[in-house]
Amino acid sequence: VQLQASGGGLVQAGGSLRLSCAASGFTVSRWSMVWFRQAPGKEREFVAAIRESNGSTRYTDSVKGRFTISRDNAKNTVYLQMNSLKHEDTAVYYCAARPGWAIQYMSIASYAYWGQGTQVTVSS
Repeated sequence: VQLQASGGGLVQAGGSLRLSCAASGFTVSRWSMVWFRQAPGKEREFVAAIRESNGSTRYTDSVKGRFTISRDNAKNTVYLQMNSLKHEDTAVYYCAARPGWAIQYMSIASYAYWGQGTQVTVSS
């Protein structure tokens, strides 16, 4: 199982970025996929999740209405579309995955497989 995150960069506040997480070794439509982020000096926090069974999504409150998680089954890739970016969105973003769905889907401990992280910097 491998996860390759990409798409990070430097963007001005109010701008947009789309992160990608390319998966290999499993099928994204059968696993739950999530994005976490970690800002300097802070703990890694949950951002968004997409469920394996029906593709339903979950978001942390601070990104609702601005971020969208989606998946492309043909490309075996999950995306995080980030709009109306704020300085406080600056962080390293990580994708993670697990078979099935975890009740504690917002917990780092629920995921055994992680990508390498991609830096998102939002200038104010």
